[in-house]
Amino acid sequence: MGRIPTDLRYSKDHEWVRIEDGLAVVGITDYAQDSLGEIVFVELPPLEESYEADEEIANIESVKAASAIFNPIAGTVAQVNEQLDGSPELVNKDCYSNFLYKLSGFNPSDLEGLLDADAYAAFLKTLA
Repeated sequence: MGRIPTDLRYSKDHEWVRIEDGLAVVGITDYAQDSLGEIVFVELPPLEESYEADEEIANIESVKAASAIFNPIAGTVAQVNEQLDGSPELVNKDCYSNFLYKLSGFNPSDLEGLLDADAYAAFLKTLA
């Protein structure tokens, strides 16, 4: 099942969200990166673009497959992790330190629609 930090919120599409300095930091979970295998490319969203919740926002390619990343909450892209352009494998090394992008202009109450660590762990058990 992998690591599931308790200080994050999770989507059923295997993205995590952490609030940091007024921004929603978004990445993929340990389950997602492990399922993908060796990540070879990350296509990040353009800055200052607004996205709705559940809208496709980015793509990750691995040696196994390409996968869409769905935005867990609505907001505007304020920052992307530029390190991933040259080193996408950083997501495999530590998916919780190597975020994909950060959102501004989000509604904090949208986080309530995401899963806490216990609920996400229970959800993962239904996939086994």
